[in-house]
Amino acid sequence: MNTDGTVLIIGTVDIKSDELLFMKQCIEAQGGRTLVMDVGVLGEAAFPPDLSKHDVAAAAGTTIDAIIALGDENEAMTRMAQGAAILTAKHHRDGDIDGMIALGGTMGTDLALDAAAALPMGVPKLVVSTVSFSPLIPAERIPADLMMILWAGGLYGLNSVCKASLSQVAGAVLGACRSATRPRQDRPVIGMTSLGKSCLSYMVPLMPALEERGFEVAVFHTTGMGGRAFEALATQGKFAAVMDFSLQEVANHQNGSIVSAGADRLEAAGAAGIPQIVAPGATDLVDLPTWAGVPERFAGRDYHAHNRLIASVNQTADDRRKTATVIAEKLAKAKGPTAFVLPLKGIEEWDRPGEALHDPAGLAAFVGGCRAAFKPPLQMVECDAHINDPLFVETALGIFDDWLRAGVVKTAV
Repeated sequence: MNTDGTVLIIGTVDIKSDELLFMKQCIEAQGGRTLVMDVGVLGEAAFPPDLSKHDVAAAAGTTIDAIIALGDENEAMTRMAQGAAILTAKHHRDGDIDGMIALGGTMGTDLALDAAAALPMGVPKLVVSTVSFSPLIPAERIPADLMMILWAGGLYGLNSVCKASLSQVAGAVLGACRSATRPRQDRPVIGMTSLGKSCLSYMVPLMPALEERGFEVAVFHTTGMGGRAFEALATQGKFAAVMDFSLQEVANHQNGSIVSAGADRLEAAGAAGIPQIVAPGATDLVDLPTWAGVPERFAGRDYHAHNRLIASVNQTADDRRKTATVIAEKLAKAKGPTAFVLPLKGIEEWDRPGEALHDPAGLAAFVGGCRAAFKPPLQMVECDAHINDPLFVETALGIFDDWLRAGVVKTAV
């Protein structure tokens, strides 16, 4: 990594040259370095980029002339996005860049998301966009550690309003490149999911127990982007094993909630062959934005407002049986050791007797659905306890220790 920081700047140099040059100058004025990638198609670059549009097209296995001949701007920028992602990944692998900035409207943002996704988690990546944090952008397109800022007042031309945003971007990315700490490599990592200590609390006793066994534990908050980060790191093979005990993002996606980690949640660890112990924490919930009220389709259900941002309703018995089937289908694809622990007395704190989401009939439907859906060779271990009880922790650790003794989970990085 360059100690002074090298930032890849991505944009259409034919029509956004003033903005791109401004960010380049801001970074270089602070002692940083830049590498500019031109992803424009039709026009000529207003200044010589380090990576030309021809380089980008070639990386996608085509030419600018062939891209223009497509006659469709969406198809053209999709091909340029392919090339931009390939070049971004290559220059990071080669040690040429420490982070990236991309600038654009909806077209440029579409391309920028692919380029950002090509970089490993932990590499600074920032998108300056006219649709920053917009619901137009689906969760599965957003890298888990992506930074975004609104390109305010900058749709056409450079002015004092957009300079304020662009100068912040330049400083933010360069500072991140200089200060980013690489993940430790001295201990294998256990990836764990949870939903905050008030809902799921097993990580409190599990973390010290796993650390005593020589592992580092990373706990991911499963409120959409946390699940995306968990899946991304599993895809990259960063975990020695996972304890994926909070799956309400699966239920959320099934029920059309905006609190989603995408359709492929609960699949990456299995696809990578990572040993996984799984439990259905909080799958009785469908999360909603508190401020939006309860949609008509959920009217009359038990409701819990966690705070002014997020609330939950419970799933119906039929929906819970469907969730059990979805979980079993996803785990059946796993290429590595997989154990599913089913707590028979409840799966999140608010479903205990006397709490707002207590639903014995719904829990019974879910348990029955799991028993019907999980077939050999899928391993299901029933636990006569609530997921937040000590017996659940003991059961999960028992499986983990068996795997340790058998060499299923590796104790060295």
